[in-house]
Amino acid sequence: QVQLVESGGGLVQAGGSLRLSCAVSGRTFSRLAMGWFRQAPGKEREFVAGISSWSGGTTYATDSVKGRFTISRDNAKNTVYLQMNSLKVEDTAAYYCAAGYVERLESGEYAYWGQGTQVTVSS
Repeated sequence: QVQLVESGGGLVQAGGSLRLSCAVSGRTFSRLAMGWFRQAPGKEREFVAGISSWSGGTTYATDSVKGRFTISRDNAKNTVYLQMNSLKVEDTAAYYCAAGYVERLESGEYAYWGQGTQVTVSS
């Protein structure tokens, strides 16, 4: 049984920063690939960034956030993070944490999903 709980969302001005956290229950966290997705109103759910299960954490991020967002994980804390810098109004969305045994980090085939945390970027 795996549960994911996101936190850290909120309202921030354009150019500001937020750090999202995803706390994962259970004892298998280190074996799971982790991903962050987002969904804005009227838009499809979109892959943001992912990190592999192995030590060191190979990462992949979508082009629109490269250089601004960084995904990381702390296996000792069973937590994955999304550091978001230089936020834009276009980043406004509900952000979802996902976990699973996936080969491609950007796939939508993660088995476990959190409930989401809202990020709103104002101008």
